[in-house]
Amino acid sequence: MFVIEVSLKLSAMPVSVQRKELEAAMAVYGEVKGAMESGHPRLLELSCEKAEEKRVSLLSSEVLAVQVYEKSAMGAGAKRPGFSIDG
Repeated sequence: MFVIEVSLKLSAMPVSVQRKELEAAMAVYGEVKGAMESGHPRLLELSCEKAEEKRVSLLSSEVLAVQVYEKSAMGAGAKRPGFSIDG
């Protein structure tokens, strides 16, 4: 299972959706990244494969960052995905 995590302006909690396959996760990542790069605000609707009724709509101009990680990487004692100063 892969998680696509989106960080939003003025929000301490990221929004995330899941995909079963890496290719599908990378497609969502590419969609969000492309919307960020365009510079024109648009509505992004994301859904979750694990819980199909889970949907969220975001305004692309409010997205600060997007990342993809494998959910199994979040085992006990594992570091949180993303970048860290701690090395």
